[in-house]
Amino acid sequence: MEHNKIKHVVIAGGGTAGWMAAASIAKLLGRTVKVSLVESEQIGTVGVGEATIPTILTLHELLKIKEQDFLSAVGGTFKLGISFENWHDVGKNYIHSFGFTGKDCWAAGFQHFWLKGRDMGISKEFGEYCNEWLAAKRNRFAVLPNQNLNYAYHFDSSRYAAFLRKMAEEYGATRIEGKIQQVHQDSDSGFLTGLTLESGQLIEGDFFVDCTGFRGLLIEQTLQAGFDDWSHWLPCDSALAVQTMNVQPPIPYTRSIAHEAGWQWRIPLQHRTGNGMVYCSKFWSRDEAEEKLRGNLEGELVTEPRPIKFTTGTRKRHWVKNCVAVGLSSGFMEPLESTSIHLIQRSVVRFMQMFPREGVRQPDVDEFNAQMAAEVENTRDFLILHYHVTDRTDTPFWRYCKNMDIPDSLQHRIDLFKETGRVFKVPTELFGENSWVQVMLGQGLYPQQYHSIVNMMGDDELKQFLDGIHSSVDKLVSQLPEHERFVNHYCREA
Repeated sequence: MEHNKIKHVVIAGGGTAGWMAAASIAKLLGRTVKVSLVESEQIGTVGVGEATIPTILTLHELLKIKEQDFLSAVGGTFKLGISFENWHDVGKNYIHSFGFTGKDCWAAGFQHFWLKGRDMGISKEFGEYCNEWLAAKRNRFAVLPNQNLNYAYHFDSSRYAAFLRKMAEEYGATRIEGKIQQVHQDSDSGFLTGLTLESGQLIEGDFFVDCTGFRGLLIEQTLQAGFDDWSHWLPCDSALAVQTMNVQPPIPYTRSIAHEAGWQWRIPLQHRTGNGMVYCSKFWSRDEAEEKLRGNLEGELVTEPRPIKFTTGTRKRHWVKNCVAVGLSSGFMEPLESTSIHLIQRSVVRFMQMFPREGVRQPDVDEFNAQMAAEVENTRDFLILHYHVTDRTDTPFWRYCKNMDIPDSLQHRIDLFKETGRVFKVPTELFGENSWVQVMLGQGLYPQQYHSIVNMMGDDELKQFLDGIHSSVDKLVSQLPEHERFVNHYCREA
């Protein structure tokens, strides 16, 4: 490996991935490294990722982003979870909310206490014991000083990229306009050395971040990182994205509405609503998907439906030589649980944690790739869970999903929960135990037993325990304002 110091980082491509990388590196490492970003106004970005998960707040804290200014600039609203409609079966809905449900004990999660209460007929719906779930159901929200609500954002991704660009440039990052015509490599090491633009300009650098989207111009076309195709587990390969006018106040959650061969998203912003249909082209034509989407839209169209084609999967290596892939160039697992922006963030932060200031070292490369592989595989399993654990058999698509082979790692989680009610979070995994429990229960998977420690509580004591949690949740949520009212007061778009 080369041991030259890294003095100049070149980011190929803009959009959310490119500008998140540029803003982060310029703000947090910029005094010691030069940052340049190459993008072309002629090349559009996918720009669909409008829903996030709570980890984005951690990055914003690192970047010292003031929440109100950010939300005002991007037309943002708040998100407490995702409503999954028709996933368990047609007409059956549930919410996967952020935060925690109930109270665990040292030996067993809250679901065990809830399960016994359910057998006794005293438990309410599982989500009733969760602040975020009940606030979402009642369309209420506030940013609380004691952080009693875990939340994320809905925002306009093109405005977000512009917001991050402004920040990156304030911290010294340089934007270079132009289309990349040629990627240069060192003839001996194979390391990238520069990018030639159509104008003839040569951009030389010591390290390169590939944010060129699905085509992976650097990581795949040049460095041949390889790709693991997961479309046999995550079969949707197409999407249509469209924006509509708001016709009702924005709700504090994303809607994911399952249809015959895919699912529809609905994301409420301050100034419009983001919509789309994710579908499998083996079971639906584009015309069929578009007809279903148009028939289920609310409000006047702001844009015409825009098609997006993708293959679910991941690069075999996210870091090769002196190049890291970030965003769609590293792979894509569809937007079902709003993980795309999170994975951009994790790639950027992990790269900065392992920043090869004195030059690229193979142990760093190997560790980065191992950590990214573990993270994306755990995320993959969580997404497959939604499709596979279902009672839907009404269409060929859902019959395929229900009967398909799944990874052994996911089968183990399903078997463990079904037989014992137990869920264990893998270290560094994105989704916690509560997320797995909510989705498994929501998809209709109920454990055959609960932990015996629950029997240490008498029946009256268990009832008091459950009622006390519910009363506390109800009291907190009852004090919250309506979501739209809070947004108008807190961060109305400029």
